[in-house]
Amino acid sequence: MTIASPSQAPDARLAEIDRALRGRDVGRAAQLISELTLSRPAYVDGWVAAARLAQLTADPARMRAHLEKALTLAPGSPLIRLLDVEAQIHLGDVLSALAALREMEADAEGDAAWLGRISEAYSQCGNFDASERCARAALALDSESTALQYALSSALIATGKLEQAEDLLDRLIESNPRDYDAYYNRATLRRQTPDKNHIDAIRKAIDETAQDSMSAVGLNYALAHELEDLGRHEESFVALKKGADARRTKMAYRVEKDIVTMARIAEVFDAEFFGKARNGCDDEGSIFVLGLPRSGTTLVDRILSAHPEVESLGELNDFPLTLTAMGRTVPGPGDLISKAVGLNMRDLGETYLHRIRQRGKGARFSIDKAPANFLYIGLVAAALPNARIIHVNRNPIDNAFGMYKALFRMGYPFSYNFDDLAKYMRAKSGLMMHWHAMLPGRIIEVHYEDIVADQEVQTRRLLSEVGLAWDTACLDFHKNTSPTATASAAQVRRPIYTSSVNRWRRYEKQLAPLINALGDNE
Repeated sequence: MTIASPSQAPDARLAEIDRALRGRDVGRAAQLISELTLSRPAYVDGWVAAARLAQLTADPARMRAHLEKALTLAPGSPLIRLLDVEAQIHLGDVLSALAALREMEADAEGDAAWLGRISEAYSQCGNFDASERCARAALALDSESTALQYALSSALIATGKLEQAEDLLDRLIESNPRDYDAYYNRATLRRQTPDKNHIDAIRKAIDETAQDSMSAVGLNYALAHELEDLGRHEESFVALKKGADARRTKMAYRVEKDIVTMARIAEVFDAEFFGKARNGCDDEGSIFVLGLPRSGTTLVDRILSAHPEVESLGELNDFPLTLTAMGRTVPGPGDLISKAVGLNMRDLGETYLHRIRQRGKGARFSIDKAPANFLYIGLVAAALPNARIIHVNRNPIDNAFGMYKALFRMGYPFSYNFDDLAKYMRAKSGLMMHWHAMLPGRIIEVHYEDIVADQEVQTRRLLSEVGLAWDTACLDFHKNTSPTATASAAQVRRPIYTSSVNRWRRYEKQLAPLINALGDNE
């Protein structure tokens, strides 16, 4: 089969619709799509375009409704079936999505492109073993495909097969030297050594692609990482700044919008909100591990999920997706923050739990470790009054520098500029102070440096706070075989180490503007 669009005949309006969708001109796209589906209700691509518009406007229920119409016209279309799976995932119906993927996997035998897309969809469901299986099958059919090599390497990293991932990335870069992301992924898989590194090859690639602005990001981040491993800190920072600056110039992001949002959250979720009786969900099995990226959230997640009664579900977006979907049902004007106050908290908690239980295996406790859930602590506390909320802290300069050094694929646009970083972190600290004032004793505070200094004492404390009996497996968290797809996927496969504490001091001169901007941020 082919995963191409199932169009029966070309329609000139499709090109105009596509331009409107790419330009995010929602009004124009909606008008054109409405005209097309009304005039040609049996035209499959019209309903696919309608689904794309619903996807753009973050309305997976409407997206699925349009795709159901498309599937009645083209039931065997891989494209439509895959889009339908994506809609199911966003609706939280992961079990149905997985069932559909298993059915498609059987149908896709012999089709490398389709298997590759199924591999990506499995990873969205958090099933990295299945993602690896499909990527391997696809690559066996098309061994020269760099896209499939990259997909398999990502699955291998998530499942902890780091040496295999590095070998595959070596092959990928050799066959496609312009796959710049692959250089960075490879650099993060292990500690580079004087005898085994890629510095010369990366510098050569930088020289050869000097006119290609896209190369500056991935290649410079890769170079910075490898130079730091070798202790060449001044050279490393020069490369890092080039990569970060290149990344930031490609963004239209304004940190002020996030600052206003956090202030608005604190304003809405005030003493009056928390002073009212809330009939939340009685579930006691949810653990939220949250904080800033690179603060140690993954370390805490791996320590806890090494316990036999705990499973990690990864970095989920299920809470904000649940909130967004329920916010649509609140009538009248107002932003989502304002509407959230009027939600039925029990419904919010139960709807969230319905979503995440489809991802788990039924352990007593399950972890949602999306760092940005700190934005929703007020709602989590109201909707799930028995949930454990663990906030992970780290020295703010180390934390800021850790984010600055990380090349995030999605999210965290504030991390590529010192001024943005400092402003965002100060706003986040203010919001956390507000949560502590509104919810005294409700949030479990954990410090990365404390864990590194005395792992057993802090692990015992953490397990006690959650309500778990001591288990020595938590000390050997690096032996935890469960998949992880975070930016720390390679680091958490190693025993605990102290080298990240006060790492910023090696760059004190270069980080002076950041240190000044952070001030007394704690």
